[in-house]
Amino acid sequence: MGVILLHVAYLTYAERKILSFMQDRLGPMEVGPYGLLQPIADGIKLFFKEDIVPAGANKVIFTMAPILAFVPAMIGFAVVPFGAGEKPWIISDINVGILYVLAVTSIGAYGIILGGWASNNKYSLLGGLRAAAQVISYELNIGLAIVGVILLSGSLSLVKITEAQAGGFWHWYIWPQFVAFVIYSISAVAETNRLPFDLPEAESELVAGFFTEYSGMRFSFFFMAEYANMILVSC
Repeated sequence: MGVILLHVAYLTYAERKILSFMQDRLGPMEVGPYGLLQPIADGIKLFFKEDIVPAGANKVIFTMAPILAFVPAMIGFAVVPFGAGEKPWIISDINVGILYVLAVTSIGAYGIILGGWASNNKYSLLGGLRAAAQVISYELNIGLAIVGVILLSGSLSLVKITEAQAGGFWHWYIWPQFVAFVIYSISAVAETNRLPFDLPEAESELVAGFFTEYSGMRFSFFFMAEYANMILVSC
C-alpha cells in the first residue's frame, strides 16, 4: 500500500511538471531539489488543514464516502502481479482476478455519488451523478474489451494472462487485439475522469465536482483514490 501511495504522490508531481512544461513555466521547484519533495509537502499540508463539515450535510455519510472511494482503489491491487520470473509479487492469485478488479472498481462509484449527495451542495450532487453515470457507462466498454484477452489466454487470472504474453513485446495481445486496446485505453481515461472526459469535475460548471465541500484528509482520500485508479487501470 505504501508503494502505491508513493507512486500516487509522484504521479501528481509528474502531471504538474508536464503541464508546466507545456505551458512554458517551471512548475514545482521550491521544496527539495527540482521540487521533488513537493508531494510530501502537499500531504503534510492536507493532513493539518481544518476538516469542515458543511451545515446541513449528512455527517456520517459525508465522513464515510471518501473511505468508500479510497479503499476499493487500494484493494484492487491485491490481484495485480508485479515483477518478473515464475513467482511474481502478488498478494492473492485468485482465478477470477479480472472480475475481482472490475467488481471493486465499481464499488468506488458509491463513494463518489454518496459524497456528492451528503455534501448538501447542488454542484457536488451534480458532479456525483455525472461521475457515477460515467463510471457505469464506460465499465461496459472495458469489460467487452477485456473479453478478447480472456479468450486468447484462456484464463481470468491476471498472473496467467501475464504469463501468456511473456517472451517479448511481439507476444503482447495489443497486436491481435488492437481495436480492443484502443477502446480500453479511451474507456480507462473516461472512467478515471481525466481530460477530456472530466465532466464530473468540470471547473467552469461545477467548481470541483463531487468533492467541492471536502477539505483536509477527506479531500486527500478522494484525490488518492482517483490517482490510484489511474495506476490500476494502467496495470
